[in-house]
Parts: sequence; C-alpha cells; structure tokens
Amino acid sequence: MIDIKIMQDASEIIRYDSDKLPYAIQERLLSQFTERRALCHWHPDIECIRIYEGSMCYEINGEQILLQTGDIVIVNSGQLHYGYAHDDEDCKFCVELIHPDIFKTNLHIYRENVYPIIHASGITYWLYHKEDSNYQQVASLLDQIFDIRNNPKDSMLCLLNGLFHCLWHCIYQSSTRQLQAATLQKNPDISLQKQMVTYIHEHYAEDIGLDDIASAGNISRSKCCKIFQAYLQQSPVSFLNDYRMEISCNLLSNTSYSITEIALACGFNHLSYFSKSFLKKYGCTPNQYRKREAGTLKK
Repeated sequence: MIDIKIMQDASEIIRYDSDKLPYAIQERLLSQFTERRALCHWHPDIECIRIYEGSMCYEINGEQILLQTGDIVIVNSGQLHYGYAHDDEDCKFCVELIHPDIFKTNLHIYRENVYPIIHASGITYWLYHKEDSNYQQVASLLDQIFDIRNNPKDSMLCLLNGLFHCLWHCIYQSSTRQLQAATLQKNPDISLQKQMVTYIHEHYAEDIGLDDIASAGNISRSKCCKIFQAYLQQSPVSFLNDYRMEISCNLLSNTSYSITEIALACGFNHLSYFSKSFLKKYGCTPNQYRKREAGTLKK
C-alpha cells in the first residue's frame, strides 16, 4: 500500500527509498486511495503495516482481518493482499516494505533463517496486538526504523540494515511453531487467482470478459467466479472494471491524453459508456475529476 506501479505479472514495482538498500517507508491515509481501497496486489517484499489512527480491513489471500489503532500486521513475501476502509472511516497508518535481498549478506543465515519462512505456504502473515508479549519489541523496532528514515544520518543505511535484521529475528521467533506445522503444499486456488489477476493487468485494454479471464486460469466460468469471490470479494468482471477505472484515474491525473484516448486505452470502446461508468463510480465526470486533481496538485 505504497505509491506503486504494477508489473505485468501483477506484482508491484516498488519505488525504494535508496538504490543501495531495498526498502520503502511511507505514512499514508486511506483517504488518499480511490474509494479508500487499495488494489489487490503482491510483491516479494515483506510488508509491515502499523495503524496509527482509526481502523482498516485487510485481506490476505482471501482472509479478512480487522486492524485497529496500534495493531501491527506483517505480510509475508508473495501474498495477495490489499486494505480498505472499515465502516467508511479514514485510517492513518505507516507502511514499511523490506525486500528479502537485504538478508542475503550472509547466505548461510539466509538459507537457514529466511528462505524457509518466505517460501512456507502456511505462513502468510504475522499479527501483533498491544497485549501480545512480543508486541513492544516489534513496535519499538518499527518506530526506530521510521524515525531514522525521517531523520537521516551519515550511518543511516547501516543503522537501518541492523534494525531490519533485528525485526526479522522477531519474525523468525514468531514463525518457528508455524514453520513446523506449515505444509509444503501450495493452495492451487491462490496460484490461479494470481494467474487471472495477472491476465487482467496485462490485457485490461483489450475487449476481454469472463470467458477470457477463466481461460487464463484454465478453469470454468463458475470456478473463476468462486475464486474471485473467495479472495477478492467481487466478481471477475467487477475487478476488471475497477482496475480499468483505477488506470483511467491515473491517466487523468498524470497525462494530457484526451478523455477519448484514455477511454480506449482502458478498454472502453465507447466514450459514452466510459463517462457513464465513471460518473456512477466516482460521482463526477472524467473531465471534472481531472480538473479537481489538477487543483489539488497546485495547492
């Protein structure tokens, strides 16, 4: 849930804070996202979310959790996830992304203590509440990482690297029992969901529908709908349209393309249908949205 672009495999392109250490840290508000909802995505990075104010619903591989003020969730590498508003309220949170390559400075430690966990199908996330015994340690590390990032020093990367390793030690301690219980078998439905989301990200500009999305997973239409409902709580076509709308918002805000060009680029063959759908979803026309965003950027 950081400022991102989407790769062709539906994973995120992360804008890291440093070209020498693959991490990214931001403080965000859910109201900064369209409809207070992030797009479903995945990435190889470990994602740490800490709720500062309010609450947020968070979906990880189809499992919904409610995060409230103070809660921390750490999402394992490669998991489908996204956050959205709880009861339509805003939420202030911090997100810290850490690429596993950070832990490869010692390959023996990486093979023994990192690789087995980020590739364990039974370990998808770690959840910490204030009453948990290891909460304070994890919260303190995340706070230190955030503070150092916002108050740079000459040795900042060295300090951050050390704190990332300390944080992973906490994660590892929380994972030993899970690691023993985790099966090595992957849930095939999650892989199918990734395939179909990938297909939508690659072909949203084309004239595609339910049959095409189901074919991308080599499954029936009904199975396709069941998987989308299980993991994204919406139909395949609804997800396709939401993604097209999200892309159109990005193009309206960041390019000078005409409304017609944007409609065609997002898979809408008719400008009138695009404008009608946009108005229904966002309560304004594409042109009004563009003017509003341009005014926001000038402030």
